[in-house]
This record gives sequence, structure tokens and C-alpha cells, in this order.
Amino acid sequence: MSEPKFEVQMLHDRVMIKVEQESGERRSSGGIVIPATVRQSNRLCWGEVCGVGHHVRTVKVGDRVLFHPDDQYEVEIQGQQYLVMRERDLHAIASERPEHGTGLYL
Repeated sequence: MSEPKFEVQMLHDRVMIKVEQESGERRSSGGIVIPATVRQSNRLCWGEVCGVGHHVRTVKVGDRVLFHPDDQYEVEIQGQQYLVMRERDLHAIASERPEHGTGLYL
């Protein structure tokens, strides 16, 4: 007999994010190659929202968000790593809805 499957539902103001893995090395605007082994402590990361709680107001499932990856709760579901954090810990949203945007695009 197979085990029952349970759907994960976020509570309150919590957001579940699937972290986008960096492709390794990257280039600076001047063309300098920065190897993947260089770790920057204040570097923010992009991720995709996979679940939101009932009290989340700004983001919705599918949005790309900018956040600081350290000091967040990690969870592994079916071999995939996710982060769980409060909505207030998010720094930006990349969205097609340019209501209050910066004028910068990804």
C-alpha cells in the first residue's frame, strides 16, 4: 500500500521560495570573470515563489523575488531545496505588473 500524499500549505505571512541556482562563474560589468568559488556575504539571490500563506499581500505564486539567502529556514521536499521566510524579508519582486517599478528589467 502506498503512503498518502499531503499538500504543503503555507501559513500566515510565510512564503516558500525555490532558489534559482547560479550557473557558476559570472562576469562583472567590466568583463572580469568571477569564479563560482567566490562567496559574497551580502549578495542577494533570486527565486520563484512556490507557495504563500493567507496573510501574504504583495507576492503570489510564480513571482520572482529578491531576498537574502542566509538565516532563512530551509526545507527539502521530494529532493528539491526550498526556503521558507516571512513576506517582509523579501526585498523586490520581478513582475510584469509595473505599478511601482524601478524602470529596470530582467
